[in-house]
Amino acid sequence: MILPKHHLKSGGFFENIHESQYQPAGIDITLKEACRFVSAGKIDFDNSERKISETVPLSYENHEVKLAPGAYKVIFNEYVKIPADAAALCLPRSSLLRCGASLECAVWDPGYEGRSEALLIVRNEHGLVLKRNAKIGQMVFFRLADSAKELYEGRYKGENKDK
Repeated sequence: MILPKHHLKSGGFFENIHESQYQPAGIDITLKEACRFVSAGKIDFDNSERKISETVPLSYENHEVKLAPGAYKVIFNEYVKIPADAAALCLPRSSLLRCGASLECAVWDPGYEGRSEALLIVRNEHGLVLKRNAKIGQMVFFRLADSAKELYEGRYKGENKDK
């Protein structure tokens, strides 16, 4: 079951959400920071050789960041807390798609909390301009059939808490 607005407002999923971010079936997620990739990453089976790509934050000029075609890491403003009986996905807002860009996100598991990151891909050959705090994604929350017996305890739990 996808959780509607009234469940999200009372569920403690977020800290400091503006009323305009609540949608009938999710919450709009906003841009805190966009970063460009400056190194290769490495992914393996058991994470023993995992190396996350390094990034450098892009500067805002007049509260805007100008993105050429390419891939960017984005960090969201919202600090999320996923309870044991829920999971979440994030999809791009339709306005982002209509500008020739997409947002790719992983699953938010039960027990995850943090200021998450995602991949923003600009396909428009003319680029994209994003204002600081632009609404770029919509998180959709699902109620699990049962509460998870094991909660997320991975490397990214609590990520970007101080950003």
